Amino acid sequence: MESSFSTIIEPFRIHSVEPLRMTTSDDRRRAIEDAGFNLFNLHATDVLIDFLTDSGTGAMSRDQWAAIQQGDESYAGSPSWFRFEAAVKDLFPFKHVIPTHQGRAAEKILFSVLGGDGRIVPNNTHFDTTRANVEASGARAVDLLIAEGREASTVHPFKGNMDVAELEKLLAAQRDDVPVVFLTITNNSGGGQPVSLANIRAVSETCHRYGVPLFLDSCRFAENAWFIHEREPGQGDREIADIVREIASLADGMTMSAKKDPFGNIGGWLALNDDDLAERCRTVLILTEGFPTYGGLAGRDLEAIAQGLREAVHPDYLRYRIRSTAYLGDALDAAGVPVVKPIGGHAVYIDARALLSHIPALQYPGQSLAVALYITGGIRSCEIGSVMFGRQPDGTEKPADMELVRLAIPRRTYTQSHIDYVIEVVKAVAQDASNLRGYRMVREPLALRHFTAEFEPLD
Repeated sequence: MESSFSTIIEPFRIHSVEPLRMTTSDDRRRAIEDAGFNLFNLHATDVLIDFLTDSGTGAMSRDQWAAIQQGDESYAGSPSWFRFEAAVKDLFPFKHVIPTHQGRAAEKILFSVLGGDGRIVPNNTHFDTTRANVEASGARAVDLLIAEGREASTVHPFKGNMDVAELEKLLAAQRDDVPVVFLTITNNSGGGQPVSLANIRAVSETCHRYGVPLFLDSCRFAENAWFIHEREPGQGDREIADIVREIASLADGMTMSAKKDPFGNIGGWLALNDDDLAERCRTVLILTEGFPTYGGLAGRDLEAIAQGLREAVHPDYLRYRIRSTAYLGDALDAAGVPVVKPIGGHAVYIDARALLSHIPALQYPGQSLAVALYITGGIRSCEIGSVMFGRQPDGTEKPADMELVRLAIPRRTYTQSHIDYVIEVVKAVAQDASNLRGYRMVREPLALRHFTAEFEPLD
């Protein structure tokens, strides 16, 4: 529905509600101290507005809940599996679909087969679990993002694009070391920025000229397709589903976390065309996830995802989704809070390096800002900077390219009044930014340290 009015109307009505627990700043200060100043360690009941992630945190629709009642829990060959497979192939017509319990399981399976010492996996930008699974196999994760994508304030319609010239250079020199090239759509690490259809075509042509398969990290495929529809010349009259199918046709496979755009609370898959690779991946699946027609998921989960895929490409939903995210980002930008621009699809990213310029990168300005947002207003966000990406495979530490705090908005979960409250809290914290201090890490695991590390504030 086109509208000349500026108010963003949710294309749904609220059918069921969940209570929120109100807390004081003293309550939250005690909670974050008990959590080692790591927002992942908080009890969810101590959080008012949960923007930690948009992964598995959205609200399922009436039709998804109805589909759950069709869930068939047969171990092999369930009708729910065939409905799930058909829904996936309708948008992503790959020959083989391998279900998994979530996206990182698909990554683990693929890189355990294709990775290994001496291998190189290029991407526009690897996100946390992708990078960790590449490096856990012994391979090296290489980011080939365009220059504009590494600059928070630079405005470019497709800041998620891969640098095709750098990809060409890498493949010309080390093609035998590259088992697969990845494109993450949208580019989560770089501000939820989209990749253009023209860039996907160019990357695909380059990969296939060198005989290297191209895979997509596709968990926000619908949002990426909407940006192509809105921003790329010649794409404005196309159906979103048709754009998605063309994107898939340019690749040889994909990994998916169905906890994002497909509206699942759990689930994912690995899809690909290569028969031999699919057989090797299914073998790993059976060892680690389950039988190939359920892959660690209940039949009811398969049904919910199948319905969610149909809802994910609806234009009324996508128009609301992208505009409502921009409503938050534009309000912060207008208030002088530095954010990654243009605003992405699933989240608003605050530039902590610019806002907290007095805190050195390895004193984790993003973590400082995220803790302050929680103590001030009960908002849980996620640092995407030197905590998440500072540790190197050799154990050393260096500053990340950008120091960001992600406000990831769950799908169909919060209303405009919630967002208005978030705007107030962020503005209040930004006004006091000069008084925030850095943190030191006092405990960290060997991999994916941001999930469980503990911190203490610096004097």
